[in-house]
Amino acid sequence: MTDPRRHLFLAATAAAVLLATACGGTTIDDAQDEDAQGPTGTADPDAEIPEGLAIDFLPKQLNNPFFDLVNAGGEEAVEELAGVATERGGTEATADSQVEYINAASQAGSDVIVIAANDPDAVCPSLNEARDNGAVIVGYDSNANCTDVFVNQSTNELIGQTLVDMVDEQLDGAGTFAILSATPNATNQNAWIEQMEQILEGDGYGDLELVDTVYGNDDDLESFQEMQGLMQSHPDLDAVVSPTTVGLAAAARYVSDSEYQGELVVTGLGTPNQMREFVHDDTVDRFALWNPHELGYLAGYTGAALQAGRITGAQGETFTAGELGEFTFETDREVVLGPPLVFDADNVDDFDF
Repeated sequence: MTDPRRHLFLAATAAAVLLATACGGTTIDDAQDEDAQGPTGTADPDAEIPEGLAIDFLPKQLNNPFFDLVNAGGEEAVEELAGVATERGGTEATADSQVEYINAASQAGSDVIVIAANDPDAVCPSLNEARDNGAVIVGYDSNANCTDVFVNQSTNELIGQTLVDMVDEQLDGAGTFAILSATPNATNQNAWIEQMEQILEGDGYGDLELVDTVYGNDDDLESFQEMQGLMQSHPDLDAVVSPTTVGLAAAARYVSDSEYQGELVVTGLGTPNQMREFVHDDTVDRFALWNPHELGYLAGYTGAALQAGRITGAQGETFTAGELGEFTFETDREVVLGPPLVFDADNVDDFDF
């Protein structure tokens, strides 16, 4: 994507708390369930998007800073499309809660339901009923096995490559590093680590060595203690990579007040508000994350294009998502926002989430 896409979010709403629920436990699906129905019908790229589309956004839970930002992006897209955006959901991230609001959206005549599913299967009976009532279903963040299309914030391959590149560039291609992950069974974390391991086996990374992987269970105190333990076990370690916002913040906090500050490379996935102080005190040179505002914006445009018939979600189809530009379905029913955005001292103050 081009530079303008990366700067779309400069005026977005502030969210200063940690985004653990979204960025630690998020599952990024590279493919949907094999039993799900594939794209049907024929796309008409010139089809007009009707005004007044009712587009409902169902996050995992309300009052979660990550999803507040996603929904703000979605609402911006719907406003540009002259539609009507509605945010629905409960304060607990449960499938039962979502079912209630899916049903409410369906009964209200929703044209598009955009959902971050709390369970890939439990929400499907209600989503299928909403589809029967005329809605199209767009998944984002964590997919259900019955959506029409999935808007993926990135891919396991892109995230793994970004994480390896950040440590490789800062170590000039040679050194040892460890990973501070979330939980041992976190689907997304394990997928990203697996990609990192595969990348390290390729050409050009022979002098980088992954020496340990530890788990802080997406708990701040546990992650801090695991970081402390890593340095006791590997006092000559060159870098730590944490692919979870909680772990990265805990690692940076430990290093910022230790003898390793300025010596140990700390990088991973985090939010600008969370990591800004550690960038400015030179504990962290760079880190990465997808842009939640852009994720919601793309999901809103995707849903409108799907309902209008501009796309069906078939591989190879392209469409334009407002200011973000053109996107292509590289696989059936999945469109990808793009690689994570890398933050450093030059741009971290431009973002507020």
